[in-house]
Amino acid sequence: MRGVPKGIVKYCPNQIGIMESRLLKRIVVDPRIMVGKPVIRGTRIPVDAIIHRIAQGETVEELLEDYPKITRQDVKAALEYAERLVRGEDVMPQIKS
Repeated sequence: MRGVPKGIVKYCPNQIGIMESRLLKRIVVDPRIMVGKPVIRGTRIPVDAIIHRIAQGETVEELLEDYPKITRQDVKAALEYAERLVRGEDVMPQIKS
């Protein structure tokens, strides 16, 4: 970064967006792969399988043992992908009359 001494990290709000987009590049949605389900790039491992196993109490280490083709960053990307889907969802409570 220009004008910032070496070793000093300047806060930049866009850095968060850059990091998120790097993570999300690990997720692929392609109708030719798993009928368009979001998967970890280079695999046929669906994002929902990762989310489901974490929800069931499995650790990241256990996931990495069972799926040697994925990395910790891939798991993080799957969680980020799911979070973005939920963040954009509007939930309207049912109003009883």
